[in-house]
Amino acid sequence: MEIKSNIYDILKLLPHRYPFLMIDKITKIELGKSITAIKNITFNEPCFMGHFPEYPVFPGVLILEAMAQATGILSFKTTDKLPDDDEVYLFVGVDKARFKKQVIPGDQLIIDAEVLKTTRGVWKFAATASVDGKVACKADLMGTVSNRN
Repeated sequence: MEIKSNIYDILKLLPHRYPFLMIDKITKIELGKSITAIKNITFNEPCFMGHFPEYPVFPGVLILEAMAQATGILSFKTTDKLPDDDEVYLFVGVDKARFKKQVIPGDQLIIDAEVLKTTRGVWKFAATASVDGKVACKADLMGTVSNRN
């Protein structure tokens, strides 16, 4: 289903805040199946002060984090839950990660994630991050909702 979201909807579903909130917008979601989200890459990202000042490249681990945050949103929306003071969505695994293209300031990262399976509360997703229709990163990600304590 096509949806319109704004940053306030995302803030209800993820505990992350600046500078670690990586999802700017959700453009499409099919509960229990898939999500498409956007991360706008700007020159103002704090990571560019050190990665790399003369040639800023968005770090691969932050691309994976953005992909994981999108899967967290899909998980909470699918289960019709909101995180609370006792629960948090944790990124618990990554397999088959491959980086295909550098992501630089001015790029718009389109994140697509599809549910592969859910077993005993652990979600497994196939995720892709692309820029201008070209794959920047692909990976299988795992996440789960866990108690904070």
